[in-house]
Parts: sequence; structure tokens; C-alpha cells
Amino acid sequence: MAAGFAALAVAAPSFALVVRSGSAFTAAGITPFRDAFRTDLGGGTVAGANGLFSDATGARREINWDGVPDAFAAPNNLPADFFNVNSPRGVVFSTPGTALQVSANAGNPTGTPIEFGNIDASYPATFDPFSPQRLFTAIGSTIVDVRFFVPGTTTPAFVRGFGVVFSDVDLADQTTIRFFGPNDENLGGLFGGFAVPPQAGSQTFSFLGVDFQANIVSRVRITSGTTALAPGVGDQNGDPNDLVVMDDFIYPNPTATTAATFVSFTGRQTQRGVVLRWRTAQEVGSIGYNVYRGPAGHRVRVNRAIVRAHGSVAGSRYVFRDTRAPRHSRLRYWLEEVGTNGAHQWRGPLVVST
Repeated sequence: MAAGFAALAVAAPSFALVVRSGSAFTAAGITPFRDAFRTDLGGGTVAGANGLFSDATGARREINWDGVPDAFAAPNNLPADFFNVNSPRGVVFSTPGTALQVSANAGNPTGTPIEFGNIDASYPATFDPFSPQRLFTAIGSTIVDVRFFVPGTTTPAFVRGFGVVFSDVDLADQTTIRFFGPNDENLGGLFGGFAVPPQAGSQTFSFLGVDFQANIVSRVRITSGTTALAPGVGDQNGDPNDLVVMDDFIYPNPTATTAATFVSFTGRQTQRGVVLRWRTAQEVGSIGYNVYRGPAGHRVRVNRAIVRAHGSVAGSRYVFRDTRAPRHSRLRYWLEEVGTNGAHQWRGPLVVST
């Protein structure tokens, strides 16, 4: 009799979200939230080339806009792929609006007003940079989409989380970050997204960072306030206009694939053979699993066909029956995960007494 398996999908995510958020009147007031998110992602405090922070705790990228040349800052527009081509950091932007813009520095050669004063003269009194001097916004829309790539390439990639510093968030639940998985599925949050905390007044600061603790995010959508920046359009502290711009972006170094995260691997003897069960917290980037029996140097595959992964960002449950398991012995079982990039990950040994 051939060995067989059955699989059950898990409806709810098995990973735990870590959310860091806060708002304040000063940049110093939100720095602890920013720093906690940095620690969550790892990478330390020493910046390398192209905004890369990397050490034994992990690797992350940061964008603070301040290194953008004047030629790509206001009154000029920012190329959507600037941070994957000119300064490769693995992100490409898009917007349903007309353009993307980084604010001018003081003393720029064209005399362009700072903090988007080139768009409306009231804006330098509305916004304030977290890391001086430049800020970032979409033109003609409140929406910016961020897609991830292996830095400097066109290979799609994943990250485990994303964080943004905002300036002048007045209204609750209007400035949000939405996260999307490998199949562009929404990864959750209130009303499909995570809300940025507001702070009444002008030139205030807010931070939101979400860590899914698994590399499952392929895209984020940032909605900044209720109204796009435009000539003659002033911020009214949310009554009704709430104009919001962005400063620092913080995210893990984007990677092309991600291995399955195993939660458990168990087995027991039955009258019809050994039943093995395993559960994953996520399995983006997995083709499937092979089951092996035997000591490390003499493992023998017992499944005829690969146990296909469901590819779920929420994880799945699997059951496999080894109907040819020898009786009256201590058996060692191993799981081999096969990744879409050809990588192999092993789990085991699991010892089952028969």
C-alpha cells in the first residue's frame, strides 16, 4: 500500500504582529518608537552604502531623502525607481497621482522654498522634517505604493515589515499603511490597513511600523491624509483638510524568497502506520515537502510525490501517513522543504517509537 497524505488549510495567521506607533509635538517624542522598530528589524546603528544597516542582528534599509540631489528634488520630480537604480535600496514607487516629489534643501541653486513651499507658501509652517531637511510626497494624490525588489535588480522581493515617519497627521484613521502579500492579497489591519496615530496641531510627528516577523510583504500602500498637496490648498487641521507628508522609511533589506517557518513536527504510531503532522506559520517561497526516514547519513524518502505547499502567508497544516514504517523500532523522520529558488531546508530528526 502506498503512503498517502491529506492537508488542511489554516485560516488565521500563526505569526505574531509587532506594531510600533506613536505621535508627538517634537521629533524627539517619536524617536523611541522609531528606535524600537529599528531594533525589531535588526541591523545596528552604523549606516553603510545605500542606506544599508547590517550586523549580526539582521539587515535593514532606510531612506531619509536627504541625499537626493537637487536635480531630483523640488521643483523637479523624483524618478519612481531612484531608490532601486540611482541609490539601490530595493524599492520602486508609484502613485495614481501625477508625480512624486522630494522637498528642496535650504540654499538650493534655484532658490526653491523648503518643505514644499514651492507648491503652496503655507506648507513650511505646516510640515517639519524628522531628519532635516528633506520630506517626501505624492503630487495629485494622497497615495504612494512601494514595491520591493532585490536591490539594484528587477527581481521581486519580500520584506517582513515597514515603517514610516509622518509630519502633521491631524485625523485618526485617515493616514494608513496597507500591507500586501506575495499574491497581492491584503495582510490585514483595521479596515484593511494600519492607522497612523494623529497629533493635533501643525509641524507635528507620527510614526507607524509593523513587523510581521516573516518575509511575506511584497508591497505597501501609504495613504497620507485626506487631501493632496496643491496650490491654494491649505491644511485645516482636519476640518476638513488634513494634509500629511512623509519623512523616513525603514524596512528590512528586501530578499527574493523566503523559507517556510515551521511551528511543529510530530508523529505517532497507529495500526495503519506512522502518522506525521506538521504545521507552518508561513510558507511563502516554498514548493513543497519531502518526508524521509532513517539516520542522518542514510535517509530514505518515503513519499512518492512531493507534498505540495499551499503557499499560504497564514501557514498550513499537513498530515502524512507512512504505511510502510517498520514495527518494533525507533524511527527517525525528517522533513525537507524545497524552496522556489532551489534551496532545501531540513527539519528533524523526529523520533517515533513503534
